[in-house]
Amino acid sequence: MIKVKNLVKRYVNVNAVDDISFHVNENEIVGLLGPNGAGKTTTMRILTCFMPATAGSAMVAGHDVFTDSLNVRQQIGYLPENVPLYLDMRAYEYLMFRAKLKNIPRRERRKKIEYCLEVTGIKDVQKQIIGTLSKGYKQRVGLADTLIHDPKILILDEPTIGLDPNQIRQIRGVIKGLGQKHTVLLSTHILPEVEMVCDRVMIINKGKIVAMDTPANLMKQLKTGSNLVLEVKGDGEKIKKSLSEIDTVESVSYRKKDDANEFYINGNGEKDIREAAFNCIVQNNYILRELKRQTITLEEIFHQVTTTETEVETANA
Repeated sequence: MIKVKNLVKRYVNVNAVDDISFHVNENEIVGLLGPNGAGKTTTMRILTCFMPATAGSAMVAGHDVFTDSLNVRQQIGYLPENVPLYLDMRAYEYLMFRAKLKNIPRRERRKKIEYCLEVTGIKDVQKQIIGTLSKGYKQRVGLADTLIHDPKILILDEPTIGLDPNQIRQIRGVIKGLGQKHTVLLSTHILPEVEMVCDRVMIINKGKIVAMDTPANLMKQLKTGSNLVLEVKGDGEKIKKSLSEIDTVESVSYRKKDDANEFYINGNGEKDIREAAFNCIVQNNYILRELKRQTITLEEIFHQVTTTETEVETANA
């Protein structure tokens, strides 16, 4: 549904979008994850025909973004970061106004609006002035607007920004449901949002896509060594020394936990070191209470791929 190849957006000497390529399949929810200023919004503004690119190509629903923008706009529903609403209008009135602007036939307007009110959960506030609604409800009105012409593709720029935890949870539920009928590309810098909502994630940093896969596969690909957590009863320093002597162990640290110690072991490769660690503990007559593999989190992946060597050195200086 969305195909981007070698896309570039240059401002003087800075590439806001730097030679990126990706695709989004039909009825797939893909998250564009990155820190502020990474190029997420610029990418979306190009795909929605609000901004020209410097180079590259982009196809949306089979239409060229640069030469067939009218057809592209008809196939997408775009929710910008700051939703442009008419605050003095009632929610239903606003959606009717938008339906007219989008050339929805008169006989279909009420049915389309009713559907959007239902899907976004704003039926109870449809008669209220938009300016009196909470930020969460305003966001839903904006989302209803993106749906009203039944687009194949939804492009949502930071759809949960500024919302409280309950509102975020509700909007996530709405977006997850929309993925069953629509292709969704959403940008965010909130990590749990990607894990809970998206089928795939693209991590963008300084205009470049630095990682792209499912959250689960990213955790596998970017895992550096076999990491274990052990809870062992006994002398902490002696246990640490014993575990450190295992050939495939790179480092061992521990902290006191109740009447035992919790050890963190980093392996020096991808080899499974659980058996070696278990044998070490048993052979030295220590009491093993727990042994588990420590998996990398999406937050750690994000930190790995968006932190340059220079930034790491600066942080450690």
